[in-house]
Amino acid sequence: MGKETTLFKSEERKTRAEVSDFLRQLAGKIDSGEVILKQGDDELPLSLSENLILDIKAEDEEKSRGIQHSLEVEIKWFDGDDEAPGSLELG
Repeated sequence: MGKETTLFKSEERKTRAEVSDFLRQLAGKIDSGEVILKQGDDELPLSLSENLILDIKAEDEEKSRGIQHSLEVEIKWFDGDDEAPGSLELG
């Protein structure tokens, strides 16, 4: 198993509308193949491969305040990836 290094991390409370807007902007950046993450003076440019791995997970976790629900969307890629895309769809 390889070593994992965190290059950028952000966790913020936002409204549903703000999250939707951010995801629409992110979708446009993904489509262009270039994403730049910015927070304060920190900036991380990412160049995405043509083929991506889309990892979706929905979880419930018991917390002191009650059940915390989560929908995790993770996008992964390898340089020069040429594997055929999968078939996940939204309902």
